[in-house]
Amino acid sequence: MKKLKIVFFLTLYNSIFIPLLFVLFHIVALFNKKVKKGIEGRKKLFKELEEKIREKFNPQKPTFWFHSSSLGEFEQAKPIISKIKEKINPNIIVTFFSPSGYEHSKNYALADVISYLPFDSIFNAKRFTNLIKSNRTYFFLMKYDIWPNHLYMAKKTNFVICLANAVVNEEKTTFFKRFFYSTIYELFDYIFLISKDDEKNIQKLNIKNPKILATGDTRYDQVFARSKEALKKQIIPDRVILKNKTKKKVFVVGSSWEEDEKVIIPVLIKIQKYEPDILTILVPHEPTEENIERIERELRDKITYVRFSNIEKYSGEKIVIVDSVGYLMSIYAYADVAYVGGSFKQGIHNVLEPATYGIPVIYGPKINNSPEAKNLAQIGGGFIINNKKELYKILRKFLADENLRIGAGKKSYELVGLNLDATEKIIEAIGLAL
Repeated sequence: MKKLKIVFFLTLYNSIFIPLLFVLFHIVALFNKKVKKGIEGRKKLFKELEEKIREKFNPQKPTFWFHSSSLGEFEQAKPIISKIKEKINPNIIVTFFSPSGYEHSKNYALADVISYLPFDSIFNAKRFTNLIKSNRTYFFLMKYDIWPNHLYMAKKTNFVICLANAVVNEEKTTFFKRFFYSTIYELFDYIFLISKDDEKNIQKLNIKNPKILATGDTRYDQVFARSKEALKKQIIPDRVILKNKTKKKVFVVGSSWEEDEKVIIPVLIKIQKYEPDILTILVPHEPTEENIERIERELRDKITYVRFSNIEKYSGEKIVIVDSVGYLMSIYAYADVAYVGGSFKQGIHNVLEPATYGIPVIYGPKINNSPEAKNLAQIGGGFIINNKKELYKILRKFLADENLRIGAGKKSYELVGLNLDATEKIIEAIGLAL
């Protein structure tokens, strides 16, 4: 019965959805540079893949294939890759659907081969899985990016198939979603869930084949490891952070959008009257020249500022505007209090990055995309603000009361500490605990 259900689903998928998706991608590519880049990046995919596998794969080793939709999901895969590499040093192939994930990660050191995922036709999927298979092949999908033909062909080729960091939300499940997941989840050997709530929700799908475990979120392991590495770096000169050999109070604004900055900038201008030694490090989500200039126009003649690229010329400015990418994790290490952006736009960015340093984390109201932001607020390490007045009030409190700041920071750190070791649980479950 279950096999018939899968065959029925794939017949519909390949006869209707795949042709429509193929046409849609090529139409959208006429107007969208990102989609066009993804199509162009796949043109020589199989030729390049054959060459890389021939050059870099050891046919005597097992192969681990990790697929992520984009950069964010790949961050969840990294601690698993690192641990597996440390234990058995297999062949590692990493694939991405999106150009942003591929471009940012194509030099990732722990992978032997990095590639786009081919378009999800049954022919491409068969060719791809036959190319990468070894005497033992493991296929890890991260969170939600499931392409049915590749999944089905991996199953037919006897890959061990795992879904990691899975979230199962039953609140708004439509008939189609229930049918899709109850069908497609049967192809997995292991499903590793983020929480016990997900475990309860997945039971309602009545799936039988995979082994289902609530192992937690590997992002905690990744963020914790990155924080330890970041602490070894000094990217802000002491003379910027110190005043008379005493550390200034540092407020870091991470991954901010214009909607966040409309709330934050007036508060920064106002608060300097009462906190003259506060240093704000502002890290826009998109540090384009256009965005940096817009922020500078908002600050001009109201508060002093300097760009991070000109930090050697620092002469007491109140705000450092970070005009390049790749520094946020290290910058959070200097913070006494942090604000995480996206929370006045479409959804909050990563609150775990500042939380792992044991500091209070402030953010706006749009946090439904982040269970950890909700958890952080519930335990008293995170603080939700809805407007400029609320931000000003909470920031003044934290800057004036060291005990309050330290107490909230401890709760942030506790959330991270209590959720470590998801990676080890996954490794043990698939039998690689050596």
